[in-house]
Amino acid sequence: MGPARLGRLAERAAAFGQPALGLTDHGVMNGAVEHYKACRKHGINPVIGLEAYFVDDRRTEALKYERNHLTLLASSDTGFRNLVKLSSAGYLEGYRRGKANVDLELLSRHAEGVIALTGCLQSRFCRRLVEDNPAEARAHADRLVQVFGPDNVYFEIQRNGIAEQDKANEGIVRIARELGRPLVATGDVHYLRREDFENHRALLCVQTKSTISEPKLSFDNNEFFLKSSDEMAGDFAAWPEALATTVEIAERCSVEIELGKMLIPSFPTPDGEPEPACLRRLAHEGLRARYGDPPPAEAVERLEMELGVIEKMGFSAYFLIVWDFVKYAKDSGISVGPGRGSAAGSLVSYCLDITEVDPLAYGLLFERFLNPERVSMPDIDIDFSVKGRARVMRYVEDKYGKESVAQIITFGKMLPRNATRDAARVLGHDYGAGDRLAKLIPEPVMGRSLSFEKYLEQEPDLRRAYDTEPDSRAIIDTARGLEGIVRNASIHAAAVVISDRPLTDIVPLQLADAGTGEDGQKVYRTVTQYSMKPVEEIGLL
Repeated sequence: MGPARLGRLAERAAAFGQPALGLTDHGVMNGAVEHYKACRKHGINPVIGLEAYFVDDRRTEALKYERNHLTLLASSDTGFRNLVKLSSAGYLEGYRRGKANVDLELLSRHAEGVIALTGCLQSRFCRRLVEDNPAEARAHADRLVQVFGPDNVYFEIQRNGIAEQDKANEGIVRIARELGRPLVATGDVHYLRREDFENHRALLCVQTKSTISEPKLSFDNNEFFLKSSDEMAGDFAAWPEALATTVEIAERCSVEIELGKMLIPSFPTPDGEPEPACLRRLAHEGLRARYGDPPPAEAVERLEMELGVIEKMGFSAYFLIVWDFVKYAKDSGISVGPGRGSAAGSLVSYCLDITEVDPLAYGLLFERFLNPERVSMPDIDIDFSVKGRARVMRYVEDKYGKESVAQIITFGKMLPRNATRDAARVLGHDYGAGDRLAKLIPEPVMGRSLSFEKYLEQEPDLRRAYDTEPDSRAIIDTARGLEGIVRNASIHAAAVVISDRPLTDIVPLQLADAGTGEDGQKVYRTVTQYSMKPVEEIGLL
């Protein structure tokens, strides 16, 4: 994906009357939940997939080896779970030189419910055809059939105006007909509309730290947009059966991602005590410690009300888990903050020593934190000292199992100020040109920024530069095309997810760069491929 937003893609596909839309991120499934929601919102079928990096041996230590693309689609819930496993294993078992590699053995392990397409121009199949080696291309296709089954392998053709693709198509059609296998037409979409090509060029230059005049990576033409059904029919007029197969595959793919459930792990209570009873006992002990014995009737009444809501909503284990690792930190001499946000309104949190602000003394409302009328996961913001945070993390991993604990990925998006500086650089201007315009845009407030449209309305100096200076107009127009696009992925500073089962049963995982260790070697941490909001939506703690 390039500068095409998932919501806009789904909206445009629906406007074209197309029944489905597929997403196959390179090596990952970062956008699966957002894609699923966007398609459902617009009444079309979300086809969820993965463009895997295929290698001969995922564990190779060779400095040079062949790596190709392979298109995989989930035809069922089982297939979706297998893609989650496959994508995760690509990182956890096959991460080499910045890519998550899979091989035939790994594919065989997770083939059920998965449809394989022979792939784009960078696939093993197409590269062999371009290199005039049809025998090896056919042998590779045979291996895919052995792994996925004859009814789950399709011969993929594209029309993108690239001469090598045209050459590959000739071989694809010939071999498919020799084998009696179906052709499928696909469109490689990197931007929404044909006219968004320039935005895509600029994005590639940002990502490769180059300029439009001297790009390190570029596309040969502007055919990589979401085409209408009529445009696709025109492109594939020589093979109309391939378009019928596209619809057939879309109809075969039926995946339900359950949102809104809760997958809170159980808490290992002493002697198997029920979690609500354990929480109640600890809370009342804390109540007496905070307010004296006997505690005031007002405090007892408030505590019982909160405990009733917590038990009814199924969050007893949540509070016990948080209580446990906060207690570990305090017992270990690790500094813990007093608690932030709406959690300070919970008397239970105060009695468990999770927070240090007395909600009764300050008239804080529990309903702002947890409300039975609005079912959502409680959110307790806790600050640990940087020096002790890793120890708390290790404690949680040891308690619940490393396979059930991970940090959460976060995606840095291009906001107007940094997009302006990037746009100036890729257009070949010196730093000062972009910096001057960026400083005409207000700083984000709490990480939030308005749109370029709003700033052009509200900031007269920015508007004047846009209206009177051709270079400034070009920079801002380019920056507008970059606005909101994901620039980089990193590890969320504080977010950790704990599951009641191995995380790869639920969410795809990947490795993220965590800097350099004491030995000077790169350190990688396991993180979810979904960012915070999708992680919460699928019910993880």
